[in-house]
Amino acid sequence: MPQPRTTVLLVDDQQLVRSGFSLILSVEDDLDVIGEAADGAEAVRLVRELRPDVVLMDVQMPVMDGIEATRRIVGAGLSKVLILTTFDRDDYVFAGLAAGASGFLLKNADADHLIEAVRAVAGGHALLAPEVTLRVIAQMTADDRAGMPSGGLPDDVAGSGGGPGAGSGAGSAHPRLAELTPRELDVLGLVGRGLSNAEIARHLFLGEATVKTHLSSVLRKVGLRDRVQAVVLAYEAGLILPGDGPTPPAG
Repeated sequence: MPQPRTTVLLVDDQQLVRSGFSLILSVEDDLDVIGEAADGAEAVRLVRELRPDVVLMDVQMPVMDGIEATRRIVGAGLSKVLILTTFDRDDYVFAGLAAGASGFLLKNADADHLIEAVRAVAGGHALLAPEVTLRVIAQMTADDRAGMPSGGLPDDVAGSGGGPGAGSGAGSAHPRLAELTPRELDVLGLVGRGLSNAEIARHLFLGEATVKTHLSSVLRKVGLRDRVQAVVLAYEAGLILPGDGPTPPAG
């Protein structure tokens, strides 16, 4: 039986960059690059025409930038968008997530990471580059505490529990986490640190499929859309604290 293929549209104003991404992705049996665009306006047109599963989207482009293109594509329900940029800038990440992007990666990510990111986004998962995850969440929750939008959490979730300074027991006091089991709280806390399902499985001595089941249960019980929202909630509920790194304490 043929393996399902994920279709990809490449959007970047540099031909050399598009060619490089195409070369990396096209050798994979399950990935199919079906088009390229040099600016955001062309991307929106091609997405409507080709309906790719995933759009790899640059940020800084002529005619229409990648943030506005993402907003139009996702707003119309046409495709999932994975933003790729040379610039490790918080404002790009915040704007991209607010526009509905499913993920954010730097262009210097290695080929394997890029391939897995495309597969993850196609599969309905959201991701951030590990090196920016915690910084982004810290800023998003700081904005929320200052009365600004919280980065997409539902109103009854955002800002409703103990803040990041509430300590490791804060999760149990958060009204939307009351239904979670201790193991689900463990998984949510590790998601909040930016760990992948495989890394969580190793840390908790579980199978990766079991981790996926726990995470799906968390999202369903708490009423979250994706992994990015789960990270925000883990931070707001005090499951992780300012300055926590991606590696959890041993044991």
